[in-house]
Amino acid sequence: MPAPEGTLLNGPHPLPAPPRPHTVLAMDTEIHHQLRTEGALDRLPSVARVDTTTTVTDLTTADPRQLARAEVLFTHWGAPLLTEDALRRLPRLRAVVHAAGSVKHHVTEAVWQRGITVSSAAAANALPVAEFTLAAILFANKRVLDVARAYAENRTPPAVLPYYRGHGNYHRTVGIVGASRIGRRVIDLLRPLDLDVLLYDPYLDTNEARDLGVEQVGLDELVRRSDVVSVHAPQLPETRHMFDARRIALLKDGATLVNTARGSLVDTDALTAHLTSGRIHAVLDVTEPDVPPADSPLYRLPNVLLTPHIAGSLGNELGRMTHWAVDEVSRYAQGLPFAYEVAPDELTRSA
Repeated sequence: MPAPEGTLLNGPHPLPAPPRPHTVLAMDTEIHHQLRTEGALDRLPSVARVDTTTTVTDLTTADPRQLARAEVLFTHWGAPLLTEDALRRLPRLRAVVHAAGSVKHHVTEAVWQRGITVSSAAAANALPVAEFTLAAILFANKRVLDVARAYAENRTPPAVLPYYRGHGNYHRTVGIVGASRIGRRVIDLLRPLDLDVLLYDPYLDTNEARDLGVEQVGLDELVRRSDVVSVHAPQLPETRHMFDARRIALLKDGATLVNTARGSLVDTDALTAHLTSGRIHAVLDVTEPDVPPADSPLYRLPNVLLTPHIAGSLGNELGRMTHWAVDEVSRYAQGLPFAYEVAPDELTRSA
């Protein structure tokens, strides 16, 4: 007869459960309410000592007894900044588990100096961004928006042969800028399709590019050759306006620029000038500024799809990031390394 689950084979004594670390939620109240309503936090108490009904938004006003016990800080959007002063209120803190993407908004150098381990659900957030990007690439090459607009205006299908000349995805060239988590996921999604994929990433060596099954080229060459250029580079001082007036002018007539990364990577004024001329197309989920002025041509140009930063996790996709983060707390409780640990030097090369 098999031994009951959790029983030692050489005796009747049950295996001790892993200790559940004292954990505090730190996030915006609205996102906290959504996660609770959707049940995304229901599993957390099984692996941590935590009150999922409360969240900390300001460490200076939070219950000091609660902070003094905290071993794990479970964060999301709106988490308070973890400065040296803030960390003094968290003397037992050993780990920050972020149930969202970038940790740049709340993790400071003081966290690394204290030896606190950081985990992020950025890999989970990469999935919907890559899916959005795949749809944008396929629709761009098929000129779906143009066709839909012409159909709505004329109420009759356009003549197939002359109108659709040059449309389609067969052996189109797609340029991926940045072999980030998202960039690599997009490459994976493109792999089964009859598309030619170029890649630019200054941190990638030739062997890695070969393993990804792409052609590694310089950025200017990628821009010149691609029918669709998709931006997945991090927001860094050296990447600001990497798509400036000169580089945007290299795009071939009819090409599409897709930006789901950060608005600062593209010179909005320079891009708008080319879009206004009708020479190129764009799918923009991010812009600089985050919300274009009310009179911006980007809202009304027929060759632009403008969305308000929706490519990343939204709606029920937030649950996926939270579930990944709960898994990380479970690993911590069992004394296992994080699956998605963030290293300090990653922040110099990530969004």
